[in-house]
Amino acid sequence: MKLPDFEAWAIFATVAEHRSFSGAATALGVSKATVSKAVTRLEASLGAALFHRTSRRLTLTDSGRTLAEHAQRILAEGHAAEETAHDAANAPAGMIRIAAPMTFGIAYVAPAVADFMAAHPAVHIDLRLSDAKVDIIAEGFDIALRIADLPDSSLRARRLASVETRVVAAPTYLDRRGRPRHPLDLGEYDIFAYANVPSTTWMFRGPDGEEAAVRPNGRFTTDSGDAMLPLLLKGLGIARLPDFIVDSEIAAGRLEEILTGWTGPATALHLVTPPSPLRPVRVELLIDFLADRFRQLCAERA
Repeated sequence: MKLPDFEAWAIFATVAEHRSFSGAATALGVSKATVSKAVTRLEASLGAALFHRTSRRLTLTDSGRTLAEHAQRILAEGHAAEETAHDAANAPAGMIRIAAPMTFGIAYVAPAVADFMAAHPAVHIDLRLSDAKVDIIAEGFDIALRIADLPDSSLRARRLASVETRVVAAPTYLDRRGRPRHPLDLGEYDIFAYANVPSTTWMFRGPDGEEAAVRPNGRFTTDSGDAMLPLLLKGLGIARLPDFIVDSEIAAGRLEEILTGWTGPATALHLVTPPSPLRPVRVELLIDFLADRFRQLCAERA
């Protein structure tokens, strides 16, 4: 049985990441000729071109795009195997890259990371906060925290806790416009739209099982829940937001929850990782730490 050319696959993954033979050679500490020969060797073995080469640009072919993810997994699993062996003999050390939503990340992930780093002084953390959905494989993240109803995918996901969403507005806005009693009443109101979802339609289910759908029709669209708060507090409309963004404003009387008898789609906090079961010990430790931390946090908020 002929073994796969693992070196060529790893080099191909690095070229695909850097979109450059020279960049891959620098990253790997080898010559450009070594990189070129490895890619040529792999293309000959596969019987397909992986890159379009011009004097100015290097782009992936259709076959190259399809195979790049496989190559990245091969490289990542090789690194993970070596790091696991190293960590088994030494204190956990090295880099962990995390992606998390902006508001939740600032309020909860950053403090958790601080506690973890204090307990593991040889671990380095690269925490990136954005409400946009990141491609954790292509962008090289070890862990992503997502608040969503996750679709099926090849990623490994661990559900940590439910997240409640609330439909809210300022009392002054509701005093002026009236309080809606049914989701379909919202068509007469200014509804803010959240841009980082496949569909902006709000789905509702009533206590008797009745379903209703409403499409936001307000003047404001954003990819950040926090960005909606100033407009809500000025009495400019209605938004549907997670409890950790609005509960303090509701408690202070600055916002009011409406349509409380109606529920939206199930939403939860998930911890998502690449599909490979091979992970460095430091990543496994952080996964367990975050899982315990956020389960306790959500239980306290319940």
